[in-house]
Amino acid sequence: MREHYSLDRLIEYGTEPIPDAISVVNPAWRKLDSQLRSKTGKRHRLAAQFGAMALSGDPGESEIHGFQQRKGHLQEEIQVLDSEIGKLKQLRKNAQHHIPVNSLPEEDRFTRLRTERKHFIDTLRMIAYRAETSMASLLSEHMARRGDDARALLRQVFQTEADLTPDLAANTLTVRLHHLTQAAHDRAIELLLADLNATQTVFPGTNLTLVFKLGSS
Repeated sequence: MREHYSLDRLIEYGTEPIPDAISVVNPAWRKLDSQLRSKTGKRHRLAAQFGAMALSGDPGESEIHGFQQRKGHLQEEIQVLDSEIGKLKQLRKNAQHHIPVNSLPEEDRFTRLRTERKHFIDTLRMIAYRAETSMASLLSEHMARRGDDARALLRQVFQTEADLTPDLAANTLTVRLHHLTQAAHDRAIELLLADLNATQTVFPGTNLTLVFKLGSS
């Protein structure tokens, strides 16, 4: 739908400051948490290696000596990691998890995409989709083939030139569409226009009733 009506062209792709009242994850806490996860993962891998080590069925003296050395090195690495993990857990516990945006260090400040105009465009998209769906439902009743054919024909109509003729004395605004490429499409559109005219819709901001017609006067 948006590619047919070029709604994306209305969106403002800019940024805006984040309100000071909003809380964000403390970069210091995030850094400590990342370090802790890394150390913990390494510790699990070393512990798995330590537990998987085993001697052969009939080990020699050299095999036993090497086995003891590898076991000892792994155990030392695990003990060092346990100490580092304990310190990181305490540091993370003492650090604030969330802090206000205005408390962020300058190098960690950031902005966000503008939201107000995006919400407005999303609303327009929904309105346009519902209007198209309602008109397609009416139009499909007058067509031999239904479904997407009705939407395709509607989009053709939306891209067709039209003449606008206001009549202040009669309080009407006539929208005269040009003929389409196929007579069968013209007949279906004429029936749709009759349905629309029956609604007696007033053009927004005026007291002019919309009158839809097809072809020359």
